Amino acid sequence: MTQTLALSDYQALAELRYKIRRFLHFSEQAARKTDLEPQQHQLMLALKGLPSGLSPTIKTLAERMQTQHHSTVELVNRLSRAGLVRRNRTGQDRRQVLLTLTLKGEKILSELSKGHQAELRTQGPALVVALERVMRPTKGVSASASKSPSEPVEQAG
Repeated sequence: MTQTLALSDYQALAELRYKIRRFLHFSEQAARKTDLEPQQHQLMLALKGLPSGLSPTIKTLAERMQTQHHSTVELVNRLSRAGLVRRNRTGQDRRQVLLTLTLKGEKILSELSKGHQAELRTQGPALVVALERVMRPTKGVSASASKSPSEPVEQAG
């Protein structure tokens, strides 16, 4: 049985997307103020915040960022040229490359992250409310019940 979404379901999804987009816009602007592109900031954050047990490789970061391998390589190239990320060859054959943030990269990421935490402390509660609203189970409604009162219900005929 397929469930028909109510207008309130669409409104909840739209509100959640709006709240997420507002935070992403804040994040993009904050990165640009430090002369970083948003994806460069995201890569630095993904690198610093890798869960234990994951190796800081291009492959791992590409997966964490949901980007293509070659795109991740280019991001690392730019960050490396800017002195924010360092490549370290490891292992006996020296083929494996692990990434680390430089001190300069650590400093920039720390400042960005402090700003992001402050923004989330301000805007986070509304984001949580929007997420909870989307996650609430909805009762199946008929197509006509999902229309708002101002929308006419089409009559067969």
